[in-house]
Amino acid sequence: MEYISRSIKIPKKISFLLFGPRQIGKSTLLKHKFPEDETLKYDLLDFSLLRKLERDPSIFFDEIKSRNKKIKYILVDEVQKLPWILDEVHRVIENLKNPPYFILTGSSSRKLKKSQGNLLAGRAIGRTLYPFIYEEIVDNENIIFNLNDVLSYGSLPSVYLHHDNEIKYEILRTYTNTYIKEEIKEEALVRNLNAFNEFLFLASEENGNLINYSNIAQDTGVSLNTIKEYYQILIDTLMGFMLMPIKRSIRQQIAKSPKFYFFDTGVQRALVNKLQVPLMKKTKEYGKSFEHWLIKEIIYKSKYKNNDYKFSFYRVNEETEVNLVIEKPDKSIIAIEIKASNNPHKEKLKGLESFAKVFPRAELLCASLTNKPNKLENGIQILPWEDVLEMI
Repeated sequence: MEYISRSIKIPKKISFLLFGPRQIGKSTLLKHKFPEDETLKYDLLDFSLLRKLERDPSIFFDEIKSRNKKIKYILVDEVQKLPWILDEVHRVIENLKNPPYFILTGSSSRKLKKSQGNLLAGRAIGRTLYPFIYEEIVDNENIIFNLNDVLSYGSLPSVYLHHDNEIKYEILRTYTNTYIKEEIKEEALVRNLNAFNEFLFLASEENGNLINYSNIAQDTGVSLNTIKEYYQILIDTLMGFMLMPIKRSIRQQIAKSPKFYFFDTGVQRALVNKLQVPLMKKTKEYGKSFEHWLIKEIIYKSKYKNNDYKFSFYRVNEETEVNLVIEKPDKSIIAIEIKASNNPHKEKLKGLESFAKVFPRAELLCASLTNKPNKLENGIQILPWEDVLEMI
């Protein structure tokens, strides 16, 4: 399969941790970036290797110390399986005269945090890989970007590069059953698996909505604090992210709860059992998927570019909301309402009008399915979603 160039910036002269969900393309990316004959790999998904290192941790240091001098890079795959190995990495860096560069990958940071894992502050930098983003697909002349396909099935590389929808469905079904539910079970992250599976379904149903912890707790039969812990598990295992209400002191803003978005539209639809239900334009379902996809596109692209933007949302009520607020380091603000419409009407943009009263200097954008830009008399710019992404 042809290699698709990724937007992430991978360093060559410093050690780094590369996180990202399973099947996100970490191995393919690193294989392309680092010559095989210059890289020594430790795959901690290999049970025999894992057990060997557990029995005798000194093997790791000794093998690296006696490595062929042609080896410049040490790749440790799925580092969360053996958190203490980061202490050994630290020891190598501190004690060897010409230490190699370490490439440490993982699909979860939870075990590292739980064990107070040595995250090599000052000795390694962090990177996160996400599903394909728009610019990665559209910049490749051999791949056609299909918005409806991305909204329906997401953009995991193994999914997007298949043309058969039945295969996409099977991959995503396996992914949600194996790489989410089973991995959480294997790592003993939760005791009550039935309650967690019920939570997972409800969280996917409520994707992009204000989180009502109490309602979800009641429906799953566990405590409110347990539901908060479940959401933290999803964040730590890179299954999604929280979007908080804007923190400025705004009395009229009612929203106090955050929103949660899964990391991929296809994974979210698989969890809620909607993959075989066609997404139809001009429906609420299509609009929610478009909003979900564009928000994560903007955030992922910004993270790849190291923009240091702060992201939030603004909400007064159901009809008065700004889906995404971007606060830049220079204190300028971009407010974005997302509409899956070819011709968004002014009366549907009450959120931006409300936001402008509180932040009169903010840039007001409506990201939509329109083909050409239009600026309203109140300063709101209605733009094609492609133009909005170009501005990030």
